[in-house]
This record gives sequence, C-alpha cells and structure tokens, in this order.
Amino acid sequence: MATALPELKQISRVEAMRLGPGWSHSCHAMLYAANPGQLFGRIPMRFSVLMQMRFDGLLGFPGGFVDRRFWSLEDGLNRVLGLGLGCLRLTEADYLSSHLTEGPQRVVAHLYARQLTLEQLHAVEISAVHSRDHGLEVLGLVRVPLYTQKDRMGGFPNFLSNAFIGTAKCQLLFALKVLNMMPEEKLVEALAAATEKQKKALEKLLPASS
Repeated sequence: MATALPELKQISRVEAMRLGPGWSHSCHAMLYAANPGQLFGRIPMRFSVLMQMRFDGLLGFPGGFVDRRFWSLEDGLNRVLGLGLGCLRLTEADYLSSHLTEGPQRVVAHLYARQLTLEQLHAVEISAVHSRDHGLEVLGLVRVPLYTQKDRMGGFPNFLSNAFIGTAKCQLLFALKVLNMMPEEKLVEALAAATEKQKKALEKLLPASS
C-alpha cells in the first residue's frame, strides 16, 4: 500500500530556464473551478478539474512541448492550448511549478493552474469540442471526480487507477495538495486504494498468461 505521495524533483522557474539544450520543456495547464454541487444529492463535488484523453489513450493535462528556441513558456503553452481548447490564454501569473524528469528523454515539466468560475469552465469544455485537434490528438476533456464513495474506490481512487502520460498523475496530486483542494491524507488514501486495485487486477491476469 502507498504510504506517501510520489515526489518529483522540483526546481524553480529560474533554474529551469538555465538548463542547457539537452533538456526539453513541456508546459501543461490545470483548469479548475469550485463546484458547490452534490452527486446523488449527498456527495459534495467540491471542485471540478479538467484533464483530457489523449490520442494514445493516456490521460493528461492540456498542453504539450514548447520549443524554447522560438517560444517563451507561456507563448508556447498558449499556442498548444489554442489547438486543443480553442480559447483561453494563460500568463506567468498562472505558473505553479517545474519538475525534472530524467530518463531516456530529459524533460522539465512546467505546470500552470488557473481557477475559473464553473460557468467559465463549462465554456472551455464547449470550446474544446470545436478546436482543431478535437477528435485527433485530443479525444475529449474529462472532469476529475474529487470525492471517494463509501466503497472507498468509487470516484477519485478509480480515476487514479487509469493510465496517465508522463508526470501527469504526480502533477495532479501535487497541485491538489499545494492548492489546498484536498487534504494530503485523503490523497494518500485514494492513491493507496488505486495502487491496490491495480495490483489485484495484475494478479488476476498472471495465471492466464503463465
């Protein structure tokens, strides 16, 4: 069972900008809104957070890679958002964090976050359907269920058991924590339940594959 949230190596924006040409920069945006609604009239929704289903079947935040030779982080991000969402421009004021990921490809993952009204969030969802990349690189926006049902799996734990691109899951957990959208203990509980579900699913598959 998971006992702590996964941690990425966090660096400052200034440090990230000093990295050499061997590093790639990805910029993504977490758009969210306070949601006073209740599921089934009894489960508080609390917040609505947007993520998207990608062309490869993985979940991630809207955004993508930015070529630093031609674009600032924000200009590059807004260019990609225009292709996938069709509206909205973020600024440096929306910057949240930068994390290093080292592996076959050295990437600095920059995350931006902006709180909207629920009406504005809905307008983004409508605009996304008419964007250039809808149905191609972007298969649709989804709202993250930030609640856990009585069975301790329904809602957020089940959502976390999906497949995410790169650092998207870690960024989601990080943002929910630092923006005080969900208590850390609830995040840890949901992640532990999701991890256990994935483990049991794998164990069921092993006899059939042996």
